[in-house]
Amino acid sequence: MNDDDRLLLRRTFTEDAVLYDRMRPGYPAALFKHVPRGSRVLEIGCGTGQATVALAERGCAVTAIELGAEMAALARRKLARFARVDVVNAAFEEWPLPPEPFDVVFAATSFHWLDPATRVGRSADALRPGGPLAVVSTEHVAGGTEAFFADVQRCYERWDPATPPGLRLTPASAIPYDSGEIDASGRFGPVRFHRFEWDHAYTTREYLDLLGTYSGHRALPAEARTGLLDCIAALIDNRYGGRIVKRYLTQLALANKLG
Repeated sequence: MNDDDRLLLRRTFTEDAVLYDRMRPGYPAALFKHVPRGSRVLEIGCGTGQATVALAERGCAVTAIELGAEMAALARRKLARFARVDVVNAAFEEWPLPPEPFDVVFAATSFHWLDPATRVGRSADALRPGGPLAVVSTEHVAGGTEAFFADVQRCYERWDPATPPGLRLTPASAIPYDSGEIDASGRFGPVRFHRFEWDHAYTTREYLDLLGTYSGHRALPAEARTGLLDCIAALIDNRYGGRIVKRYLTQLALANKLG
């Protein structure tokens, strides 16, 4: 993905905050046990505050940065009950770091949207020595209603010309542990990985709404997007009884700042 595409898609998925908040599945509770209670946390790309709530419930003081104004507004409403949470509508790359460093920098499914030239270094700049950078990523992996995800590729190949032919899901066990970018920065110690594999069921309507939160689907021309979603709905209703299960792999990568 080039920089222009990254910036366009980064802004596209922030357009419907209410739908995003309702449909995105969140994160496994066990993940947050790796964030020390009471920490002073800088959260990058908080979205509508799905992970922020879990951090705040651990007694953390959270400064949550969010690029999308609509998402930031929804997050503020959701988090108003937490006195130690501050939601800031800004781009992380442009936001002036405060003089006092943070105990933790936390990014849940947002790190890949940041400028790759600066994201690791700027995260290190925001941290106290020894503080962890915590990067959460989510992958759609093989499992769940596996036959559906093979069949649905015909819809994508018809309506989205960028779809590679014969695309199939990767098993969780085959997803590589990639610490290269953090290692190359020279500013962090060894990366530790924690993985959580889990399933989520969707009705036809729920699955279409979920797809409506993905930047790639939202960026399609209107005719192609309508054709794609109609094709997917017909497949789920007619062949899978109106319900499918999607398997997720959520990964937490932790690395402590050197110095």
